[in-house]
Amino acid sequence: MSRAALRGSALVAASAAGFGLMPVFARYAYSAGLTVSTLLFLRFALAAALLFGYLAIRRRLPRRVTARQVGALLLLGAVLYALQSLFYFSAVEHISPALAVLLLYLYPAFVLLLSSALGRHRPPLAGVGAILLSLAGMALVLGRPSAALSLVGVLYAVGAAVVYAIYIVVGDRASAGLPPMTTSAFVALFAGTSFLVVGTGTDALRFGFPTSAWLPIFGVAVVSTVVAIGAFFAGMAVIGPTRASIMSMVEPVVSIGAAWLLLGEAMTPLQVLGGAVVLAGAIWGVTGAAAGTLAEPGVPAPPAYGPGTEGNAVRTPVRAVPAPADVPDQARRNPSPTDR
Repeated sequence: MSRAALRGSALVAASAAGFGLMPVFARYAYSAGLTVSTLLFLRFALAAALLFGYLAIRRRLPRRVTARQVGALLLLGAVLYALQSLFYFSAVEHISPALAVLLLYLYPAFVLLLSSALGRHRPPLAGVGAILLSLAGMALVLGRPSAALSLVGVLYAVGAAVVYAIYIVVGDRASAGLPPMTTSAFVALFAGTSFLVVGTGTDALRFGFPTSAWLPIFGVAVVSTVVAIGAFFAGMAVIGPTRASIMSMVEPVVSIGAAWLLLGEAMTPLQVLGGAVVLAGAIWGVTGAAAGTLAEPGVPAPPAYGPGTEGNAVRTPVRAVPAPADVPDQARRNPSPTDR
């Protein structure tokens, strides 16, 4: 492997690690008294400020944004990405960060199902195999129903995967036509505005938290959003979207390890096996789509980066500002580190 490829791989791995730490940072923030809405508002507000600051310093701010572009960005940021983040961070309140991130990685299966439904064609057999493999892994991860497992948390995590898949497919069709980093900045801005408006209206914003809570807040906003997004796009520009998307699946491994080391939340051997099966299905879906075996002409393949979220445009995540997520088709056309 060349030195440039090693550097690109290291950047993508660092990005995945940043996204993987996000649910652990969230747990620390919750223990400090933050609500989900407060944490997400601060995450997106700080991320938007840093991303727009970066664009201004690099003189990459768009000179003109059309009404159509604003409409697409509002849909992606204020509605879909905000909803996906709300579901994902709510899941982390109820279930282990490791379980939440593994369930989020069902999104490639949902992308394929949704794309096939919109294209009015049957998914290819290889695609069905990838979906069934992911679902089998989910069954192993969840195991037998028990009182210790929060059904609400599981539903939130699966809901996050579904909304993330919708975000990807809609983003592929309603691309704002802006560079990835610019898209990420606007998605973060509109998602933060959404949480500000809804949080104010529902009295869900609480700012009376201790000063120590700013450490996990900055962890979520800076390490797991801005730095993770920038590292992903910089690495993807070197090694390409397919290899970057596969390497991004280090994210749940980091989440599982961090939850075990920092939170004392270990997974059972059966859950570890199920997690490996879920990731195998996701990798099959991504590589098959890249090779043209899963995706039909005109059907968007899974994004070149994972979620948290957050995230495409934001994660551009989710992993999600986890590009979570950036517009996948746009990132494949122009895999430059402009924005994730």
